[in-house]
Amino acid sequence: MSIFGTILSKIFSIGGTQLPPSGTSPVQSPATPQHPISSGAKPAEPANPNQPVDVEKVLTELAAKKGGGGNWQTSIVDLLKMLDLDSSLSARKDLAKELDVHAGADGSAEQNIALQKAVWKKLSENGGHVPASLRD
Repeated sequence: MSIFGTILSKIFSIGGTQLPPSGTSPVQSPATPQHPISSGAKPAEPANPNQPVDVEKVLTELAAKKGGGGNWQTSIVDLLKMLDLDSSLSARKDLAKELDVHAGADGSAEQNIALQKAVWKKLSENGGHVPASLRD
């Protein structure tokens, strides 16, 4: 699986959404069919399958569970570490190739910032709700 595919899979699985085998678009887990209940009580409404995953909420909750998560909002290294992924220069070079990021020298602050923005953009394109505060 690609590095971005792994990022997407981890965030969406934490957010309760499963990805199809292609890993390109989120699909909600199938809900149990609703059948009338003899007591007259209505079953809980299933989650909206078109509801995007709230990326910031998922990551904020994950950071809280992990004791802070560093500066995952602006640091690609901290984001990768929080997701238990390889944050080495080599891994970031591979991610830059995968996301077609050509900013600055490998491992530079310029490239890391561009990588972070590219990850937020790709998450948005793949069904994640990423607020402007993270994208800008």
